[in-house]
Amino acid sequence: MSLSRLRIRCATLFAPAILAASFCAAQDPRPSTAPAAKETSDKDKEPPLPADAHVSQSMQLDGKTLSYTVTVGTLPVYHEDKKIGEVVYTAYTVEGKDRAVTFALNGGPGASSVYLNFGAIGPKHVKFGDQGDSPSDPATLADNPGTWLDFTDLVFVDPIGTGYSRSLVSSEETKKQFYETDNDIHYLSRVIYDWLVKNGRMTSRKYLAGESYGGYRGPRVTHYLQSQLGVAMNGVVLVSPYLNPTLGDNQDVSPVPWMLTLPSITAAHLERIHKLTPEAMAQVIAYTRGEYATDLMKGRSDPEATSRLVKKVTELTGLDEQFVQRSGGRLETGAYLREEFREQGKIGSVYDSNVTSFDPFPFAPEQRSQDPLLESIIAPTTTAMVNFVTQVVGWKTDARYNALSFEVNSDWDRDSESLRSGAVSDLRQAVAADPKLRVIIAHGWNDLSCPFMGSVLTVDQMPPMGDPTRVSVHEYFGGHMFYTRPDSQAALRKDVREMFARH
Repeated sequence: MSLSRLRIRCATLFAPAILAASFCAAQDPRPSTAPAAKETSDKDKEPPLPADAHVSQSMQLDGKTLSYTVTVGTLPVYHEDKKIGEVVYTAYTVEGKDRAVTFALNGGPGASSVYLNFGAIGPKHVKFGDQGDSPSDPATLADNPGTWLDFTDLVFVDPIGTGYSRSLVSSEETKKQFYETDNDIHYLSRVIYDWLVKNGRMTSRKYLAGESYGGYRGPRVTHYLQSQLGVAMNGVVLVSPYLNPTLGDNQDVSPVPWMLTLPSITAAHLERIHKLTPEAMAQVIAYTRGEYATDLMKGRSDPEATSRLVKKVTELTGLDEQFVQRSGGRLETGAYLREEFREQGKIGSVYDSNVTSFDPFPFAPEQRSQDPLLESIIAPTTTAMVNFVTQVVGWKTDARYNALSFEVNSDWDRDSESLRSGAVSDLRQAVAADPKLRVIIAHGWNDLSCPFMGSVLTVDQMPPMGDPTRVSVHEYFGGHMFYTRPDSQAALRKDVREMFARH
């Protein structure tokens, strides 16, 4: 999950930016973690976080009772023998031999892991993120039929500055230790290592799931664990990942930026007219890779090229032909989200353009309001998580819970070369080093924040490295959080379970 107006845009749509720090081979593998909402003097006064708390729970899954233990706990982050942060995690474990364990991270930067936890793969679910959902709807937890808990234990990690995780150093030191790209990878990798040691799970099969900016963290954490800390992942699941930002460069010349937006905008239109199918999308992808890219490249060298693509794009997207004509068949995300729903006085979400809300500033030249989907998900997820942790699990704290921290997002170092270059290099190296490692890259068709076409084009350019299906792109109905749709969530669960069964 990334943050709307402060968000880091994926691929072409995401500003080339986001976090960074220098990757120091000689650096202590326990870098710091921490969002600093308060200065050091205030941090010294903060009460300690509670001791780890546990509670037994059960759920009904596929007609059977699944019993499990929930643990809310903390892991320290050190730098040069000084404790600089505390990472809070929520773990779900089931008794049994040879259980796999999956670590889950969201993105932002500034997002806690509650979205994967209560939205996608944890044993409990709260409704949010779909058209018609309201921030004031009851935040009621129910058994989650899409959980992965029957085939893997789950550990949801909240990076410093999100959830209840906190920095213990000054604001400036927090930015340096926790809000730089490379240090973020280092300390989160060490947290995974420390959890495995603390719980006697070093020999378990290990998996990593990351959503959005967590999808950037995923390949980098996997490679760092594998090459620096001596922990090998068996599989990785990247959900709507921020993977390859360089695809968005050279919008005036390259056809790629527009190749990323067209399929997702078309998918949203096909869904509205009830004609969205894998077969229909296969034709859209083929046109995008072929005639559309070719006509964009021709430019004025072929006077008929623009009129051809305007006609075809209008047909595919259902947009007003004049709007498509003025854009030259190159569909910019922000303009599209306002244009499509303008007559209704509404605006679409970049995370799923079929999720809309009223535009409070319809006559402004640019969007002035928060993203419709982002605006609606903070309240239900925060309410559900705080009540679950403090009342159900009994981990008593009056600290603030940050489901989405705009402060972390705005403080993030966005000038790092490692951030601009994305995570594809680490993905390639991790897969090359381990011939048994498998990766699922999962996308919703309607997502314009991290378009699926970016991952399709990226994976197409990777060498096969033995079995080319080891890295595969899977597409589902829905948007950035496609897992809020029951059918897509079930399809993701099926695909991931099949991957687990290979080990």
